[in-house]
Amino acid sequence: MAVSDVEANVSPQNSPRRILFFISQVFLQAFTMTFLAEWGDRSQLTTIILAARENAFGVTLGGVVGHAFCTALAVIGGRIVAQRISVRTVTIVGGVVFLVFALSALFVNPID
Repeated sequence: MAVSDVEANVSPQNSPRRILFFISQVFLQAFTMTFLAEWGDRSQLTTIILAARENAFGVTLGGVVGHAFCTALAVIGGRIVAQRISVRTVTIVGGVVFLVFALSALFVNPID
């Protein structure tokens, strides 16, 4: 029989709940971030057009597999980068690159 510590709120039944709660938070964060980032972007619009012309099941399956592969590469790449460079450095570089793109979109005429 397992012993539980009521004051520390640790019990055999509570431990799996904590793991599921953590996974649930990560899943919800990743899902929300991906969903909001992908909503209305060019790849989604292209997928809509492709689904209107081709087999919707094939387009769905291809989109899911393609997005899963791309996300897996991003996760693996992020893990490798995080082992070599600090998260703060990656955040600063990402912010600078984002600002450069924003400024180029603001000042560079696409007709040129």
